[in-house]
Amino acid sequence: MGPDAVAIIQGAGLAPRSNDTEFRFRQNSDFWYLTGFEHPDAIAVLRTDGGPAYTLFVQPRDRDAEVWTGFRPGIEGAMETYGADAAFPVAELESQLPELLASARQFYHQLGRRTELDVRATAILDDMRRRSRQGATPASAIRDPREILHEMRLFKSEHEIELMRRAAAITCEAHHEAARIAHEGHNETELEAVLDYTYRRRGGWGPAYGTIVAGGSNATTLHYITNDQPLRNGDLVLIDSGAEFQGYASDVTRTYPVGGRFDPPRRAVYEAVLEAQLAGLAVCQAGNTLQDIHSATTRKLVEGMVSLQLLTGTVDDIMEQETYKPYYMHSTSHWLGLDVHDVGYYANEGNPRPLEPGMAFTVEPGIYIASDAAQAPEHLRGIGVRIEDDVVVTPDGHETLNAAIPKRIDQVESAVAG
Repeated sequence: MGPDAVAIIQGAGLAPRSNDTEFRFRQNSDFWYLTGFEHPDAIAVLRTDGGPAYTLFVQPRDRDAEVWTGFRPGIEGAMETYGADAAFPVAELESQLPELLASARQFYHQLGRRTELDVRATAILDDMRRRSRQGATPASAIRDPREILHEMRLFKSEHEIELMRRAAAITCEAHHEAARIAHEGHNETELEAVLDYTYRRRGGWGPAYGTIVAGGSNATTLHYITNDQPLRNGDLVLIDSGAEFQGYASDVTRTYPVGGRFDPPRRAVYEAVLEAQLAGLAVCQAGNTLQDIHSATTRKLVEGMVSLQLLTGTVDDIMEQETYKPYYMHSTSHWLGLDVHDVGYYANEGNPRPLEPGMAFTVEPGIYIASDAAQAPEHLRGIGVRIEDDVVVTPDGHETLNAAIPKRIDQVESAVAG
């Protein structure tokens, strides 16, 4: 942050679910990354101006409230358990803001999260400007702490990578259990339930994002989450689901043949996607970019689409004109970490940034042929396939975190038949 700086980092509060009930609490990822504090309505203050380096403002202990909603670490726990140099009730933050900002020449604060805090902070800075003749010198600007934080989060430490390996291992077991019941007579809902149960049973926080279990033509809807239709033999079922472990996300997609066998058209589409995914993984190394991965993956997908007679023309022309987009309309990769679509810039000065060791991301090509795709061969309509792995760049290449989850055709068929 530089010298004479103060940063206010805001935790998450409870989010209403309906009427007087709330969703299960999940801490803000930036706040969790810095503090490990897992309770709502907390704020951290970080200082380099001579005051306490790390202060937590938290809900104080309240026996009556804790009877209803559970334990609070309070002021004492914030210091003893979470390592704060100082701690206060969160209600006191606004009254302490004048002292906190008095000597700050750099002020880091994310605007828009809490209106009352924004108003109070800007009013204090305005008052200091009016008192400049008395020697008050306010920070010249309010800077967003995410400028620093999100670059930090982009590069995973070995400890973080180990947590992501644990998330991937739990996801592997869950996909194995879901694949075993990918048979006619079962419902998309049952597969989702097996996934959720396995995540929680193995120590995960649950799914890292809304689980997709899409049988048949539902798989051609990219973010299908209704998950309530029966499975039918001969169809495919696309499962896009990953565990969250200690806040870190796994993000995996596999496409399984309902009943355990790919018929010829579905096998052909699956093979085209698998070849494209392997082509993308082959260029996952430091110095390359996510755009390089996307280009390699898309070129191989286009070759497959031509072979399937989804498209006509040369591969180069199709790539240049992007006529493949009705069947492959998304990017191949996104950053992965504490958020499933994790933070960090994708470009520097308009150019894709080179990959470096410690960066984690997905590789997830797909082919989606809608049921009403009039230009597609009739026997391919309603088929959707995606294959997705999680990758961390290493000094000598990459590590595929979820490599244990089957994706070769014989392995996938065995997983369903097992």
